[in-house]
Amino acid sequence: MAVITIDGVRVETADNANVLEAALAAGIYIPHLCHHPDLPENGSCRMCIVEVEGQEGVTPSCTLRAKDGMVISTKTDRLNRLRTLALELLLAGHPEDCSTCPKYGNCELQTLIQYIGANNARMRVRTKGIKMEERNPLLIHDMNRCVLCGRCVRACKDLRGVGILDYRKKDMETYVGTLHAKLLSDEGCRFCTACAEVCPTGSIRDKLQLLTTNMKREDALVPCRYTCPVHTDIPRYIRFAKQGNYDAAAAVVREKAPFPHALGMICTQACAKECKRGEVSEAMSIRAIKRYAAEHDTGSYWKGRGKQLPDTGKKVCVVGGGPAGLTAAYYLRKQGHAVTVKEELPTVGGMMSYGIPAYRLPRNIVAEEAQVIADQGVVMETGVRVDNPVELLKEYDAVLMAVGNHKGVRLPMEGKDLPGVHVNIEFLRKASLGEETGIGKHIIVLGGGNVAFDCARTAKRLGAEEIHLACLEARDVMTADEEEIEQAQEEGIFVHPAQTFERITGTDHVTGVDFMNVESFTFDENRRAIVKKEEGSEHHIDCDTVIFATGQWADLTEDCGLKLGKANSIVVDPQTLATSVEGIFAAGDVTYGTKSVVQAIASGRDAAVQIDRYLGGDGDITEKLAPDQEKDPVLGKEEGFGSLTAKKTQVLPAEKREDNFDLFDFGICDSEICGETSRCLQCDLRLQIHPSRLWTEFSNEQKEVQE
Repeated sequence: MAVITIDGVRVETADNANVLEAALAAGIYIPHLCHHPDLPENGSCRMCIVEVEGQEGVTPSCTLRAKDGMVISTKTDRLNRLRTLALELLLAGHPEDCSTCPKYGNCELQTLIQYIGANNARMRVRTKGIKMEERNPLLIHDMNRCVLCGRCVRACKDLRGVGILDYRKKDMETYVGTLHAKLLSDEGCRFCTACAEVCPTGSIRDKLQLLTTNMKREDALVPCRYTCPVHTDIPRYIRFAKQGNYDAAAAVVREKAPFPHALGMICTQACAKECKRGEVSEAMSIRAIKRYAAEHDTGSYWKGRGKQLPDTGKKVCVVGGGPAGLTAAYYLRKQGHAVTVKEELPTVGGMMSYGIPAYRLPRNIVAEEAQVIADQGVVMETGVRVDNPVELLKEYDAVLMAVGNHKGVRLPMEGKDLPGVHVNIEFLRKASLGEETGIGKHIIVLGGGNVAFDCARTAKRLGAEEIHLACLEARDVMTADEEEIEQAQEEGIFVHPAQTFERITGTDHVTGVDFMNVESFTFDENRRAIVKKEEGSEHHIDCDTVIFATGQWADLTEDCGLKLGKANSIVVDPQTLATSVEGIFAAGDVTYGTKSVVQAIASGRDAAVQIDRYLGGDGDITEKLAPDQEKDPVLGKEEGFGSLTAKKTQVLPAEKREDNFDLFDFGICDSEICGETSRCLQCDLRLQIHPSRLWTEFSNEQKEVQE
């Protein structure tokens, strides 16, 4: 231990410690620019110079090592002059347009100028004339703003072990560039963006600036985790999967959702749509990695080890056994409440069992994950319909309505009630139950979402000979997943985007549908559709069956005793999910419309939080199942990393899948899972980099007026 004195303040620090860090830790500010707590020192900026009693000259405090009895001064006239001179020399080659700079208000150089009081008036100003590089994904290199602090070079080389940035010269100007003056992808960059994180001026900066968004910093930097409706720690489970620890990877998912295997099959992947890897080459196959982990999970981290609070004596009834209801039931039971699920259909699972076809989500997977919830102590009652939830309050302390949207919608158009016209949900439910659906051989599906494609592909497997699918949306904005569209076309289904549905033709039975081409399709400020039709584009397609797949409503009426809104949805307080009747809550599709399984799970979690609070709990349903994880900041250089594309799942050809409901997508194979997980940019590593501390954060430091 060394005791040193800084500006008259006694400071205890480790012997041989960095004096600058020791001062900052003690709340004593010493100006600095090239220093960063996570990087090796180079002492180049001359901002942190100090005087040491008994030594000649001045010394950068970042390279000065503490020795017992050392007496240090950080504020003298000589130090002020030297710092001002050093800073003004830097400013002579730095643009003056602070107010237009993307880093304005968050620039370390700007705050340093304010502290020292320097300006470039005494120096001859020069323009570097280095072209700004905007061709790289994720990052902008604007070396006209570079002050040669070297942080980015050290972050790339020493912190990440990549080493593709270095000092270069052009027309007598030194700047930071790639080793061979190539784009980042061609140099083996890992796109960790640590360089942007440590840059004090915005010379290297993110293309997406936090100042232009309303997002929290960590959400913007790790968008996959933020956009996941349940906020699964995706980089964490990908890292576990890369290490081959699939039990831990699956446990990470289970910390947020009780259906990791089902989500690995059918999740809509909002996360992948925002994956930064997608800007470099192709987005990560996040769903496929989740599925692989779930399929190789032995349950060693979560079976019998999860949270279970003591019984509270409170009873909750969950009406509806879909993903929202089962999720809420699961977490409410973990909070110690007695939970009963009442489900109208023969088995629980909701749309996972009766909407999504078995070829996409095998029923045994749903049953196995529902059994985990039952094993937690949730009572499942199937074949029970609840028409009056208010009556349940006589027996239960709280009720959750999670009945979903199980009533298909017929558009108000001519011919909608003709024999041969079906609706999506009823058709898919009958197919799932093995009941007669009543469809013919020539089908037209009206709608362009995933449910529409489920209907079309199910009809194909039931023996339909010719299937057409038509929707209002243009091909590039259809709401169905791209893989659904492509696989349907491979199976011989004709897809007709940008079509209006004029009328269903026929007298005693459907004979076809009249269409017109859509010239433009937009929404006004009230979200009302504005459709402009192409003149003279009327055309007709023959069929004997029409399936409406244009939305779903809740199968409810006002007789249920709750206030209902648009599409028979249950009106809830958006903060508490409470309905118009005290003690009754609602969650899932029945509150916000048809979305996705993962969105329903998120809503179920929210409901569990609110109901637990209502019953006197703290609403804390968090639990840790996976082990701690060491995050190695060293990534290393990898040639060709930027061009790596996503590993494809193993999919049976159309001729082997189109006539049966067997699983046809077998996920990523064993030999490629490591390659896919290795593509991850590990965006969360950036959050481990310590933020720089500005002089305004030091309460003990009073800015002195510089002369």
